Amino acid sequence: MSGWGAALAAVLPSIGVGLLFWYAMRAVVNADRTERAALARMDAAEREQAAASGRDDSVKNSDS
Repeated sequence: MSGWGAALAAVLPSIGVGLLFWYAMRAVVNADRTERAALARMDAAEREQAAASGRDDSVKNSDS
């Protein structure tokens, strides 16, 4: 193998693992982003429903 071929063969596994790590982290970050958006939509719908029914659940009763 020539000098460049050996160098490429030595670097390729690291590049492959790096790409796999990048892809996995991208999937985790996207999943977190969509989960946060879904939770925000749920919270907004609950607040809207509570406001429509005249309840105020944002203030907790502290009769401990």
